Amino acid sequence: MAHSARLAALATAVPSYRIDQRDVADRAHRLFPEGGAVVERLLPVYGHSGVETRYSCVPPEWYERPHGWSEKNRLYLEHAVSLLERASRDCLAQSNLDPIDIDAVVAVSTTGIATPSLDALLIERLGLRPDVERLPIFGLGCGGGVLGLARAASVAAAEPGRNVLLCVVDLCGLTFRRADSSKSNVIATALFGDGAAAAVVSTEAEGPALGRAGQHTWPQSLDIMGWSVEEDGLGVIFSRDIPALTRTEFRKVASGFLARDRLSFADVDCFVCHPGGAKVLDALEEAFDRPAGALAMSRDVLRDYGNMSAPTVLFVLERVLAAGTEGLCFLSALGPGFTAAFLEMKA
Repeated sequence: MAHSARLAALATAVPSYRIDQRDVADRAHRLFPEGGAVVERLLPVYGHSGVETRYSCVPPEWYERPHGWSEKNRLYLEHAVSLLERASRDCLAQSNLDPIDIDAVVAVSTTGIATPSLDALLIERLGLRPDVERLPIFGLGCGGGVLGLARAASVAAAEPGRNVLLCVVDLCGLTFRRADSSKSNVIATALFGDGAAAAVVSTEAEGPALGRAGQHTWPQSLDIMGWSVEEDGLGVIFSRDIPALTRTEFRKVASGFLARDRLSFADVDCFVCHPGGAKVLDALEEAFDRPAGALAMSRDVLRDYGNMSAPTVLFVLERVLAAGTEGLCFLSALGPGFTAAFLEMKA
């Protein structure tokens, strides 16, 4: 491995409202009162998305009423900090550390605005030291889990012996815009969920070794994935070309990344992939020369939690580690930019 940073602990958290996919499909016409034929035509997506349940920081009825920017961001701040506190405390308990043992915090999120940033809001909530180093990261979207873990590993390796707390949260449900019955927004209601994850990274830990990380941003690809800023919140941007790009362009850059360490897809023991959607997982299995259904743990997380953006890949990693997986793990995600994120890990 390229450096000695290790994953000491990993914990996840979801809000209290559990949403059944069948219930969302039944509510679709109320969610989009002016959607009409568009919503009717897209109803099958709820059954084909690979999602059965998700979690939300607000009750299902909340989505049936219009809400503005200020209310959405107020809810984001309240619930993002609460979920991160819960995940962080679980993670610290796993690693047998006290809050005062944390030397740096890396906070990753893209579904709301926080100034002071989330890491600052957590200092007193968790009881961190006043001199804790802070690194807030915004805008990585679904790539934030992989790249956030990579940044935490870099911070830990820069000064051996320090304990770095990674905090990742996205509340995708709060970005729902009732007045937008576009295909992208309807599909988002079939995929998006809320969740958070926390990890402790240190050179002194005995957990999996975090190796070389990398990313690739394709030119002229800014309109493939991201948010647009609208009067009533963040508008989702999805390109229908993402699965096709995954099969071809993502395959090329992922193969090239591994080749720098004289590795190939055949050398990877476990692929830990962000489950952006069922079609994306199909494309990833093809890209990695794996049989259909090989990315079972990514599919299981998608089924149970939906796409929570950045934290989702860490939910997958949690299951991979719980299963006792050993060998070379390859973490990957695709996010706005349009950017591919990679991280090698030796479990």
